[in-house]
Amino acid sequence: MTRTTEGRHRERHDPHWIEWRTGCISALLVTAMIGWIAYEAVTRQETPPELVVTAGRSEAVAGGYRVPFEISNRAPTTAANVMIIGRLAENGRTIEESQVLLDYVAAESRSAGALLFAENPAGRTLDIRPVGYTDP
Repeated sequence: MTRTTEGRHRERHDPHWIEWRTGCISALLVTAMIGWIAYEAVTRQETPPELVVTAGRSEAVAGGYRVPFEISNRAPTTAANVMIIGRLAENGRTIEESQVLLDYVAAESRSAGALLFAENPAGRTLDIRPVGYTDP
C-alpha cells in the first residue's frame, strides 16, 4: 500500500505476481477437486458392504480370554449395526459363543474390537465372522 499526500491509504492498481500465482493455483485445485468428485459420482458403483474379519492372538484377562479382531470393509458402502459372532468349538461341537455389535464400519476402512470368552481358545477351533448389518 502507498500513502497519498493527505495520509490516506491507496491500493495499488496492478496486483502483485504472488496474488496471480496464488489465484491460478487455487483455481486449478478447485477445478481438479470438482472433476474428481464428478468422476467418482459417475463411475463408482453402489455395491453392498464387503466385510472381512481377521482374528488376533488370544490373551488371558481377568475372568476369561480376550480375542482381538480387525474387520475391514472393502466396498464403497458403509455398514451400520454390524454384528460379529465368535464360536469356539472342539471336536465339531460348539463350546461357547460370543458376540459384539459395532455401530458402523465405514466404507473402505477398518475397525477393531475384541470378543471375550470364558474358555481358553488355544487348541480349539475359533470361527469369527460378521452375521449381519443394516444400511445407514
